[in-house]
Amino acid sequence: MTRSTPPSEHDPIPARAGAAIPPGRVPVTAGRDGLRAGRDHFTVVTLPAYKAERTLERTISTLPPGAADHLLLVDDASPDGTVALARGLGIDVRVHDVNRGYGANQKTCYREALDLGATVIVLLHPDYQYDPSAVPALVAPIVAGVADFTFGSRFACTGNPRAGGMPLYRYWGNRFSTVVENLLLGSHFTEMHSGMKAYSRRFLESVPFESYSDDFIFDTEILVAAVVGGFRIQEVAIPTRYTRASSSINVRRSLEYIGRSVEVCWRASGTRRRQRRREGATRPD
Repeated sequence: MTRSTPPSEHDPIPARAGAAIPPGRVPVTAGRDGLRAGRDHFTVVTLPAYKAERTLERTISTLPPGAADHLLLVDDASPDGTVALARGLGIDVRVHDVNRGYGANQKTCYREALDLGATVIVLLHPDYQYDPSAVPALVAPIVAGVADFTFGSRFACTGNPRAGGMPLYRYWGNRFSTVVENLLLGSHFTEMHSGMKAYSRRFLESVPFESYSDDFIFDTEILVAAVVGGFRIQEVAIPTRYTRASSSINVRRSLEYIGRSVEVCWRASGTRRRQRRREGATRPD
């Protein structure tokens, strides 16, 4: 894989050529426009990885054939064999020289995917917590031109995350914060803390995601930007699957994340109120 500009000392390290690529999931080189002959979209599935050696192969083997045109893994300085395994599986890899945080990992995922020419960018955790078979359902509304941003909800359509192993403290934290944040934003989502998402190229080029947090709060900031910006957002029902290998933050970090998420939504609610006042002032009698 080539880059359009030489990497600086702060850039992720480009991947070396990989080996065995799973059948049906062969990454392709798209050029700057990201298009293949006969196609009007180019889907890059990004994998923000940290210590994913035990779950990575299982994650990508569950991706439906044809769900991804390109697999891109960004490793956040894992101390295990994640990078070597990813390269051995033929995945395009970028490596952070030091651990920069979950939000910073996503920034690299999206920046690099856009540079590859992606028209649809998917966020899929390589810890197997989210079901890779749901990727086509996330991508379809964007390809059809009816959504700019989709995300998987574990609570949609009478979903039961507890049955899928979601810890009790995370279940109630998610429920409580989603209710509060919906009230602040005037939205009606069943979940606002999903880590499985898909974006259109237009959306990522329209929001200042590079200015968002390098920590977990990045997820809330990008969703709030979509709501405040009036982008078309769709939820897709997905199953919950927690295992011992699934990444998870502890109770203290979860409470901190909830508090900061509510704070982001509170600030955004002021922006929403000002937008409505302006709309009301310009509406003809």
